[in-house]
Amino acid sequence: MSTKPTTKRPWSLRRKLIIGGVSLLIVLSLALGLGLGLTLGQDDGDEDDNEPTLTPLPSPNATRPWLPKVNDTWQIILSHPPLISSSATSTTPNVSIFDIDLFDTPASTIQQLHKLGKKVICYFSAGSYEDWRPDAKDFKSEDLGKQVDDWPGEKWLKLGSENVRSIMKKRIDMAEKKGCDGVDPDNVDGFQNSNGLGLTANDSIAYMQFLSSITRPLNLTLGLKNAGSIISAVLPLVEFSVNEQCVEYSECEKFQPFIAAGKPVFHIEYPAGDGDLQQSVHANGFSEDTRKKFCSKNGPANGSEGFSTVLKKMNLDGWVEYCDGRVEVSSMDETSGGHERRRRKR
Repeated sequence: MSTKPTTKRPWSLRRKLIIGGVSLLIVLSLALGLGLGLTLGQDDGDEDDNEPTLTPLPSPNATRPWLPKVNDTWQIILSHPPLISSSATSTTPNVSIFDIDLFDTPASTIQQLHKLGKKVICYFSAGSYEDWRPDAKDFKSEDLGKQVDDWPGEKWLKLGSENVRSIMKKRIDMAEKKGCDGVDPDNVDGFQNSNGLGLTANDSIAYMQFLSSITRPLNLTLGLKNAGSIISAVLPLVEFSVNEQCVEYSECEKFQPFIAAGKPVFHIEYPAGDGDLQQSVHANGFSEDTRKKFCSKNGPANGSEGFSTVLKKMNLDGWVEYCDGRVEVSSMDETSGGHERRRRKR
């Protein structure tokens, strides 16, 4: 039995208009969404690009033979190398760790500190050009940004430059050859300053990953200097923090994740400000009220629990005061070094 084909009714004009309108809206929505997504994905140079990628970087597989501990005692001297007698049986102060200048300090001084049971962290500027360094001629003009505020002869560096990274690799190789146990790479926080290079927090994160890739195979412990806003990303790469003035700027809580991870915060405050300390302060230390301000765990110092705090002059010479009121002065070899160290402007 045959069946008569069903005749389809033609769409009315009203139905055609409704369906056409809905289709047009869908197409427009997809086009708008795609265009917006592309716009958001572009680097438009706005300050929002300065926000760090907060996803923590993976921990490298290699381990180092020495890792500093929370509450380790320390001294930092950068204006001249420490002077350690070959007959010395201890150091002044008698601390666990010395943070000293990579270029100015001879390998023999580091060896002598090791004989006395001390560990040595070697300081160098990883993020700025310094015109007095012996390798200053190796930098190219395109590597350099603006002058660092109030630091004559010093300019910010382009952290992604292959030439800059090659120079830093040589510096880290020098640290390994001299016998340093770790490195303190300064000025990796150019993104927080007017740098003239468009540096972002993500540039600093990538740079710390590069430094880690060089230090780990050489068994050098790597630290993070200041740069509090990138801690959550780079904490797996570094084993200690060197912080300046978190009490003065009421930001110590930013560095507490190091302590929570079992990694020390080597903390410096400069209570005398930009002026030189008076001789009376050299002899007797700061007032009890001043010491309490910078060594307490409350008020501006909130979040500094577990920090290894020292009170220093801004030129970072051999003078130091500890939170127990003890004042010590390390002997220095004043025939070497001598470049004034000052507080990093924030």
